[in-house]
Amino acid sequence: MATVKRRSTVPYYAAAGTWVIYALLFPLYRVPHFLFVAVVSGVVFFIMNAVCGTVEVTVPDPPKKEETTGNPELDEMIRDGNLAISEMKRLKDSIKDAKISADIDRLEDLSAKIFAQVKADPKKLPQIRKFMDYYLPTTLKLLNAYDRMGAQGVNGENIDNTMQRVESMMSTIVAAFEKQLDMLFGSEAMDISTDITVLENMMKREGLSEDDGELHAESGTATASQDDIKLEL
Repeated sequence: MATVKRRSTVPYYAAAGTWVIYALLFPLYRVPHFLFVAVVSGVVFFIMNAVCGTVEVTVPDPPKKEETTGNPELDEMIRDGNLAISEMKRLKDSIKDAKISADIDRLEDLSAKIFAQVKADPKKLPQIRKFMDYYLPTTLKLLNAYDRMGAQGVNGENIDNTMQRVESMMSTIVAAFEKQLDMLFGSEAMDISTDITVLENMMKREGLSEDDGELHAESGTATASQDDIKLEL
């Protein structure tokens, strides 16, 4: 919400009211009548404008434009991801169990990193399709059920068993989210591994690797020692 200054509408209504009041009380069918009312309404407008001046009004902020990447599927992921993270924040604040809240905090961090990776490289979007369509919404469904049942303030077989099962599943869910993030680096890890192998081979061929350097150093020492030997007859 923002506060802006605008001219008051009171002077306009006062000037218009002057015409209405005069027409009700006095004749208004000759030119002098119209001229007189015009002058009076002008005076009223001037006085009321000086008195009222400007007023401060509160106007709603203009709607923010949704972030767009030009890729509808990526835009949908970003929108759904932001909603999921907002829901995790709400659940974390609502659920009183410290262990569950800590697990939700970890899920929130992992989810943000997953979305950031895909946003940076949209080619990875298919890799998180099942994550977005099933694992993430199902996790939020379980946590919402846990939150609702915990808020009842009663112990019962159904409530207790369900809450215990959710609690026992949280470590598995966190591990699954970690695995999903790790999988996004699969192709990058393979590329780096290939680069390391090529680099090692090139360094060996050029005699720049540590092992080759030690070999050359030992060879040079041996040659120097041989040159220092002098035979005397």
